[in-house]
This record gives sequence, structure tokens and C-alpha cells, in this order.
Amino acid sequence: MSTRELRRSSRSLPGAAALVVMLLCGVLGLIAPAAAQEMAESYVVAGEIAEDGTLTITETITFAQAPEQLEQRLATTRQLLNFTQLEYEISDVTVTAGGTDLNPTLRSEGEYLVITVDTAQAGTNPIEISYRVRGAAVALPTVRGQRDMTEVSWRLLQGLSVGAHDVRGEITLPSGARTNDIDCQAGPPSNTVSCRTYASGTFEATHPQFTDGPRGPGEVVVLTFSLPTDAVTPNQVVTEQWTLDRAFSAQPVPLIAALAALLIGGAALFYLHRSRGTDAAGGAPTMVAQFEPVAAGEERFEMVVNILPGEVGTLTDERVDPIDLAATIVDVAQRGHLTIIELPRTNSGHGAIEWTFERGRSTDGLHSYERTLVDTLAPVGGEPVAVSRISEALGPIIPQLQDQIYEEVVNQGWFSARPDIVRARWSRLGTIAVISSLVALGLLVALTRFGLLGLVLVGLAVGVLWVSQQMPRRTAQGSSVLKGLQVLAMNLAIQPTTHVPKDDAYAEISRIIPYAIVLGSFDRWLQALVDADDDPGVPDPDDLGWYRAPATWQLSDLPSSIDAFITTVEGKLYSRH
Repeated sequence: MSTRELRRSSRSLPGAAALVVMLLCGVLGLIAPAAAQEMAESYVVAGEIAEDGTLTITETITFAQAPEQLEQRLATTRQLLNFTQLEYEISDVTVTAGGTDLNPTLRSEGEYLVITVDTAQAGTNPIEISYRVRGAAVALPTVRGQRDMTEVSWRLLQGLSVGAHDVRGEITLPSGARTNDIDCQAGPPSNTVSCRTYASGTFEATHPQFTDGPRGPGEVVVLTFSLPTDAVTPNQVVTEQWTLDRAFSAQPVPLIAALAALLIGGAALFYLHRSRGTDAAGGAPTMVAQFEPVAAGEERFEMVVNILPGEVGTLTDERVDPIDLAATIVDVAQRGHLTIIELPRTNSGHGAIEWTFERGRSTDGLHSYERTLVDTLAPVGGEPVAVSRISEALGPIIPQLQDQIYEEVVNQGWFSARPDIVRARWSRLGTIAVISSLVALGLLVALTRFGLLGLVLVGLAVGVLWVSQQMPRRTAQGSSVLKGLQVLAMNLAIQPTTHVPKDDAYAEISRIIPYAIVLGSFDRWLQALVDADDDPGVPDPDDLGWYRAPATWQLSDLPSSIDAFITTVEGKLYSRH
């Protein structure tokens, strides 16, 4: 008698007898079912493989005492190598007991189909779970000279919520089909061992069959066998599973594609830089300036090439910078077209230094950008600009000044095209390349195994963006002049400052200072002006002509004054909005 029947019968017993029966039911309910629900008496599989590869499975589970609920989890995928997996289609699921449909509940849970059965109607009858599987018949790799083969592999026991003492089964093959290649593994899914027995293609076992047990809840029995493809047609559905390892696969084809793109793209980038970004060969340096002997121990600074300080900086670094404009202001001043005026300090001499400008003689002989600069700093009939507000005055015309200087260096033949336009064009191309390569990387990572190729494309695009800053190309003449400027920078660093003509030292050194601002050695030539003072200790507010200072100012104050002037102009222009 079952526990369920014992409980029903106890309701018809009177008094103390009923109480005794209920106590017995309680004891049996606590002990007997707990043990019975863990293990079935037997688990027998009867399967059939059709010619189209469809596998039909019927599981017969016999219990001494069935649990109140039975659950089985059937895997709908199987992981393969190389980031791929098999997809299984499980259909026609039925659960019966003694011919009664138990109406199972089916639900998808991740990569499993979960079958839940309420066994209340099963009684002592065995429970039969049947279903069909498509996708378990897989084509084996073709071997030259041998028949094509199909491998059928399925977990005939899997995901059951109870164990079984005796596990056995057999798979019926299509008529005339035979196999003698069979394997059976059983145990926990991650640690299977060979089944107790398994055989196929023998007199005793014409079809694949096995025996095993006992097996605990959740353990598996995997039966694998192969037979000719003309007997069973493969029906596998193979899909690729996205992982980082798959996206950035180092398998031969993706790796070769990435290396080929790196080599070809790297070579193209190198050629691009050499052909478009490397200066044309200029031969020997062009003598830009020299210190010409005029008397014993005296040398005069003479420009050989007509290149002005603002153009020196642009030819050197391919950009018009605030330091180039500051040097130009000092240069037009020392040439007499502008006077830099240092104003008396406020706040009892402790305030910041302020400067303004005074227009000099005519602007004849000035280049266009120099004329624009003079007209802005000291306009005809207008108020001169204070250095503290120089960014407000020059800010709106900076693009115009840059255009004029760039046009000048092109007209001189030092660049084949305006550096700013060339740089901007290649920067846009590099930016587009980076954005496009990032999109390509995302698509390659998401959809293919060629993530390494995407990384190479991004690297090459960043290379284009970097090379874009090198693209302004100097002509052969520009390269020679640049070498000459490097020679001049070295000469300014080593030329004795005491060799300037004594009778015209102020003017001679003043001509050198704008070039020293952009080429270096600025401090030593400022000190040379201080050392040229013919009346030390006496105020020199207007001795230089191009720099006017308060009445108590001396030439020894020049280094701090000019250094502060250059720093302030640069800072104001850099900070403009």
C-alpha cells in the first residue's frame, strides 16, 4: 500500500486506531518518500534514428514510489571547438503513465528545455517521456578514399531530477544500416567515464545499446555512434558563439589577414610619409646670415637670405605661433616702424609692467603681415593698444596674420603649398580614417573572427592621423634654408657678443635680438646690449630708440623688461578665446 493510499484509509478508522495510522503515515511520510524520491528503480531508453537524421527518444522510468513532481532538463545546444555550437530542435514532447497523458509543463530556461511533470495521476505506472530531436546527426570530416560518415551523439540520460538504479537503452537504426563504431560515457557532466557495457554491430547487439547504473540526479549517459551518410543524412545546425577569443581569433586565416594588413598598410603609410611628408632633399645648407668682419675684432651681422623673424619660426616648425608674432613686433620696432613704450608702474612702483605702442615712420617696405600688425597695434589716428589688451586687438586678425605669413613662405618657394591647409586636409582624412576604422573594428568584433584585423586598421588610421601633422612638405629650397637656419642658431649660441662694432653696438645687437627670440640665445644677446652701455648707472629711457621706458629706467633693466614683454605677449595671445 502506498503512503497516499494509507492516508486515505486512515480517514475511515475510528478514534485511537485512526490516530495510530496517522502517526504511522507521518513517520512514513518523513522517511520512506524522502528515500524513494531520490532514485527510480529503472530508466530504460528506446530510441530510433531516421534516415533524415531525426532522433526519436522514449524514456521509461519505473518507480517503487513516484515523487510528487518530476523534472527533466534537455540541453538545446552543445558546445564545439572553435567557438561554435550545435543547435538542437526538440519537439513532440509527451509524458504518459499507463496510457494517461500527464500534461507536462514545458518552458525554455537559457539553453535548456525544462519538462515538469505532476505525477499525481501516475500511480504505480511507469512514466514515459517521449520527444524528437533534430540536429544530433553531424557530418564527420571527409576522408579521401573512404565513405562519408554521419555521427549521432545524444545524452540519452540527462537533467533528470531523480537518479536511477538501473540505466539501459537501445537505438534502432534504419533498415540495412550497420555500425560498429560506438562509444558510451556516463557520470557527472564534467567528469564522465565509460558505461558499464555498450556494443553495436554484433550478433547479440545489432543496434547500438548500453547498460549502466546506478546514476544520481543530474548525471548523464552519452551514446555516440557513426554510420554511413547514405544511411543517415546529417541534419546539424552549427552556429558561431560570440566570445572575445572568437572575435580576436589567432587562427591562421584571421591572423594572416591581420599581418597582411599590417605589412601592406605599414608600407603604404611609410611611403605616404616619405613621398608627401618628408622634405625634398635640399643639398648643402643655404647661408642665411653671417657675421661679416669689418675691422680687427669686429664683425657685423648681415642677412644673406631675405627671411624675417616671423617667417623663421614658420619655416622651422611649419606653424605661425605667438612667439613668431612677438618676434615680428620687436623686429618692426628695431627697424623704426614701431616704438615699444614701457609705461611707469602704478601702485608705488609695485604694479605689473604695462606697455603700449607708438607708430613710427611709414610702413613702406613692410610685408603684408607686418603692415597689418603695425596698423592694429598703433592705428593711424586711433588709440594705440596696451599689451594687457593685446589679445582683444590681435585676436580677430590672427587668422589674417597667419594667412599672410603662410602665403609669404609659399611665395618665397620654401613650401609647395600652405602648411596649414595641407595639415588640415590630412587631419580631416586621418580623423575620418580613425572613425571609420573604429566602426569597422566594432563590426568585425561583433560579427566575425577578424578582430585583430580591426585593431590593425585602427592602428593604421591613428598612424595616418599622426602623419598628418608631418605632411607639410618643404621644397628643396626650403630644406636648404632650414639647414641654414640651424647653422645660424648655432652661430648665435657661440658668436662672441663683444665682436659687434663699438660705434653702432645698439643697432647691431638690436637687429640680432628678433632672430634670437625664435632661434635661441635670446638672453646672451640681451646681456650684450646691457654690456654695450656707454654710461652705466645713468638712466637710459630712450637710448635704444625702438624701446622707450620711464625716466629712471636703465639699460641694465632691459633683460627683465624685454623678457616680461615677450612673455606677456605670448601669454595673452595663447589665452585668447
